[in-house]
Amino acid sequence: MHKFKTALIPWLFLALPLTMYFTWVILPVFQTLLFSLTDRESILIQTKYIGLANFMRLFRDPQFYLALKNNFIWLISFVAVPIPLGLAIAMLFNTDYRGNKLYKTLFYIPMTLSFTVIGTIWAWIYQPEYGVLNVFLRSIGLHGAAHPWLGDKRYMTYALVAVGIWRQVPYVMILYLAGLKNIPSELIEAAMIDGANFRQRFIRIIIPMLSPATIMAVTISIIDSLRSFDAIYVLTNTKARAAEVLSTYMYTAAFHYQDHGYGSAIAVIQFIITLTFILIYVNNSMNKEIQQ
Repeated sequence: MHKFKTALIPWLFLALPLTMYFTWVILPVFQTLLFSLTDRESILIQTKYIGLANFMRLFRDPQFYLALKNNFIWLISFVAVPIPLGLAIAMLFNTDYRGNKLYKTLFYIPMTLSFTVIGTIWAWIYQPEYGVLNVFLRSIGLHGAAHPWLGDKRYMTYALVAVGIWRQVPYVMILYLAGLKNIPSELIEAAMIDGANFRQRFIRIIIPMLSPATIMAVTISIIDSLRSFDAIYVLTNTKARAAEVLSTYMYTAAFHYQDHGYGSAIAVIQFIITLTFILIYVNNSMNKEIQQ
């Protein structure tokens, strides 16, 4: 009886968080999957089962492919820019110099801001007439480079991606800073004694030792790129169809057009794509743990 009580205590502590997790995460996933197989237009209207019709419609929808393309742009940009830039800044901040801690704190500020605040800041920056970016471009003589960044479909996706990158780089920097602190200084000192220059030390010691941080940074950046919604919603109110991604298209379909079945189908596709990258990350992490 005593052993049973001892084994029961941890589950009593976990009961509330597990219940909340099931209620707010697991249950909505299955509800969304169920809704995607119906013609649901409203929570209150009775619906009928239509099988995979929403998915068939989805794969014939040009707007879906545009949203998928924009998500791909977000994904590539979130890997190609924040990863090397975050590593370079982490290398800079990993050395001791006056004001180092202050600069780290200032550089990390974007991660502490909500996307409502970030969106307001970048709305000022992108303002067509008196925005900081266009004023700067005109001040250096590049009048032709000044554009209505959020009003021109040729540039709006990249303008929104820049906002996401601005917030993502500090997070990647923190991951790499933690990884750099775990590299034994003896390895670096031994390499320097053996005559290895900075490039050799960086390629043969630092990069391999940072592989766990790199895997985590790449995986999280990919997941963040796939669930990009806040910046697009705040800066465009999801009305810029040319800059639409899967998350905003799902929101538009479900809540603007009251097509909850179709919106749920979009959410299922996004969930599958995101889950694929999560499983790849978990598999790599488990393999590394086994090897160690």
